[in-house]
Amino acid sequence: MIRDYRTAGMDPKLRALIDWCVKLTVHPAAMTEADAIALREHGWTDPEISAACFVASYFNFINRVADGLGVDMDPGMADRPPLEPCPWVLDPKT
Repeated sequence: MIRDYRTAGMDPKLRALIDWCVKLTVHPAAMTEADAIALREHGWTDPEISAACFVASYFNFINRVADGLGVDMDPGMADRPPLEPCPWVLDPKT
C-alpha cells in the first residue's frame, strides 16, 4: 500500500475515499461537488466525508506549516531511507 495503494486489492468503497483524499492533496482546486457525490454513491455518509476531509486537510496543513518554518524531522527518522517517489502522486492519472 505504501508504494501504490491502487494495487492493494482493497474494498472499492475504501479505494474511492483514498482516491478522493489523494485528489484533495494533489489537486485541491480541482475538487467539485461531484467528488463528494461519488463518495456518497460508494456508501460514505456526509459526516464521514466531512471527517475524512478534515483529517486529510489537517495533515496537508500541518506538513506545510512544518515545511514553511523549516521544522526538522524527528531525529529517529533521519536514519531511514526515503521512499521512492510514487508516480501516482506526481501524476494521479497513471
